[in-house]
Amino acid sequence: MRIIGGDFRGRKLIALSGDDIRPTSDRVREAIFNILGPRVQNARVLDLYAGTGALGLESLSRGAKNVVFMDVALSSCQIIQKNINLCKMTEKTTLLHHDIVGHPFSKVHKAPFDLIFMDPPYGKGHVETTLEKSGFLDLLAPKGIIIVEQSFKESLADPLNGLDIYRQKKYSKTFVSFLKKSVINKGSANNE
Repeated sequence: MRIIGGDFRGRKLIALSGDDIRPTSDRVREAIFNILGPRVQNARVLDLYAGTGALGLESLSRGAKNVVFMDVALSSCQIIQKNINLCKMTEKTTLLHHDIVGHPFSKVHKAPFDLIFMDPPYGKGHVETTLEKSGFLDLLAPKGIIIVEQSFKESLADPLNGLDIYRQKKYSKTFVSFLKKSVINKGSANNE
């Protein structure tokens, strides 16, 4: 596993081991960042279910302002910290060992974030549970984007808790959805 673009391009990251681990493939990560393009520049990023931290570190490599990494697994948090150290990005990062599903966001970190990455374990319903949590929308900046990675067998309701899906793409067994806050007046044009 490596950083695929930006200042740290080619930098190898430490991977997690185990049967339950499913890091975002280079192909999917590259596609996501090609879609996001310049939105990553100076973005405040939240990497939920961060795993190895690859999505957040890729964001920093491509010019993000700062990243908050959050994961419930202590082993993941230890790997994320090692990868942050490898990239020498401690001053632009915050690492939180936190149960995303079982606890509120309101006391975790001040928002808003321009980009929120969500790559939870597949098939456990964590995406809907997280998106429907009280206070979740407060984490997202007005023009912010949520990028959700799921199994191709899973789907999202649209709209969901004040969020609209504006783009989706399937990559082999992975389904990536891009969400933003719902437009209250559906008749107005949105030139995002």
